[in-house]
Amino acid sequence: MLRHLFIFLLLAFVQLGELKGEQTAEEEQGVRYANRCEACKILAAELEARLGETGKSHDVIEIGYSVDDVRPKKRTEYRRSELRLLESLENVCERVLEYNLHKERTDSTRFAKGMSQTFQTLHGLVDKGVKVDLGIPYELWDKPPVEVTQMKNQCENMLEEYEDAISDWYFKLQQEKSLQQHLCEEHVLKLQQERECLKEQLIQETTKKPKKKTKGDKEEL
Repeated sequence: MLRHLFIFLLLAFVQLGELKGEQTAEEEQGVRYANRCEACKILAAELEARLGETGKSHDVIEIGYSVDDVRPKKRTEYRRSELRLLESLENVCERVLEYNLHKERTDSTRFAKGMSQTFQTLHGLVDKGVKVDLGIPYELWDKPPVEVTQMKNQCENMLEEYEDAISDWYFKLQQEKSLQQHLCEEHVLKLQQERECLKEQLIQETTKKPKKKTKGDKEEL
């Protein structure tokens, strides 16, 4: 009995050491993948946004099938239908690829749409003729980073794993609570400390418009 317990503990320590080694290797390469909170938060935001786009139609659709076409088909509003949910779910995780990694931020808002301040600065230097070498071709600068493509995979896995929870929310609960609350807080993230990123909100930065030059203004060097 004690021998089996010793072997179990030894294997656990070995696995923990391997995991720690993997995390160290990632950190050494400057890569920090999205955690489940970040991935769920963005999935919920994008699916609700997609439902918002498809929910504007007031069309009535016919559902059901009859071989002899004698029985009437059931009529239902598109915005309450399963068809709308399926169409909204289709390729919703592709929208994750519209996000960029803003490394100047350390919390979950590091994943956001729009170009990061770092790359805005770098593109500005290139536009001024400054040679900038990042170790990757210039045409790949604006490609989704590995953290974002990995989060797309996480999104797809969550859709598959929590399909029933999303369906329950859509048909029964969306008038009572947000998808983030239902999916992330009540299903995906079991522990309170896992939900910290849900409180973090991206503050939209306003860019100052360049001041129009008047005739008496001097050029700043």
